[in-house]
Amino acid sequence: MAERVGGKILFGGGILASASVTLLMPVAARFSVYMLIALRVLQGTVEGVTFPSMHALLSCWIPPVERSRVVSFSYSGIQLGTVIAMPLSGVLCDHGFAGGWPSAFYVFGAAGCLWALAWFVLCHNTPSAHPRISFDERHYIELSMESSEISAKPPVPWTKIATSLPFWACAVAHLAFNWGYYTLLTCLPKYMHDVLQFDMTQNGILSGLPYFSAWLLMIGAGQLADWLRAPHRLQTGTVRKLFCSAGLLIPAVFLVAVGFLGSNRILIVSAVVLAVGFSALAWSGFGANHLDLAPVYAGTLMGLTNTLATIPGFLGPQVVGVLTYHQSTRAQWQKVFYIATAIYCFGAAIFVGFGSGKLQDWAVVPQNLASDRGNEELEQNTGDWSERTVRNASKVN
Repeated sequence: MAERVGGKILFGGGILASASVTLLMPVAARFSVYMLIALRVLQGTVEGVTFPSMHALLSCWIPPVERSRVVSFSYSGIQLGTVIAMPLSGVLCDHGFAGGWPSAFYVFGAAGCLWALAWFVLCHNTPSAHPRISFDERHYIELSMESSEISAKPPVPWTKIATSLPFWACAVAHLAFNWGYYTLLTCLPKYMHDVLQFDMTQNGILSGLPYFSAWLLMIGAGQLADWLRAPHRLQTGTVRKLFCSAGLLIPAVFLVAVGFLGSNRILIVSAVVLAVGFSALAWSGFGANHLDLAPVYAGTLMGLTNTLATIPGFLGPQVVGVLTYHQSTRAQWQKVFYIATAIYCFGAAIFVGFGSGKLQDWAVVPQNLASDRGNEELEQNTGDWSERTVRNASKVN
């Protein structure tokens, strides 16, 4: 949908719908637990459009040489949002209006609605559709892309995607990353409370701290990855594998280390912070890889891998629940971390073995679809460029 109607409406609509549902959560919780569950399912559904829509937008806006830094910077908002939300939620639950915990839903729901209004005003699907973009910026973006905007979207080659090893390597890495991420995101506050004995406000602050380190490392990793991909340095595939394996294996080491730190809360919190922080490196690996493999189908590929990678969102907390239901002890939680470690290692091995940074044969845009649009853009750009040259020459004179 995003590749055909544009990511602007789909992404903004998904956030607006999710924020609106968030505002209804406290009412539903008081009225019926089943209504609350139904709203949560609806919220997950509308949020499911966000990642594919964002990748569809990035495929139209981001030149190949800037993919790592822009993907990592854009998706670092996930980490920054978590940094803000967890401590603020703890404070609102303890001291907020409307009885405490409902205020968290009201505050974040209202913020999401306000953000959506700004998004619809400022965002546009493509450079050519943007009313305020400068000529130089548009010209640079369009000339840098592998293919110009095309007159008609080619059909999605489902069979070739389904039989593509690089695509499946990206999908498995995405799943492995999300297993650790979702396990910690949804269950870290419980671990902080049950094992480390932090109160709600402390819990919120400390649970948000790992995602602050992830935010910083994610932005820095994107810059470094694109620097390494520059000519005469490393190939794109090598960089993707390097960052993906680092973003999966380094956190695995720190999660295992938690089990050997005894009851030292400072060291345990530090290990968890580093585990989540270094996991952000993986976004410069698998996160940008969809755009390497098939820019024209980047939204579709992200939709597919994110569907698979959402499984840990409900399965991971279930595993935690089974292991810690009767005894939420340090020993039981270490089993949770060992499982995440094993999945991290598996994902890294698959991506290193079968991943790729090259444009796939099935993702090349047919010439007959690109030619008309390309000729039209060439004529327009040539005319605009000539007019601009004359104007600049007049200024010089």
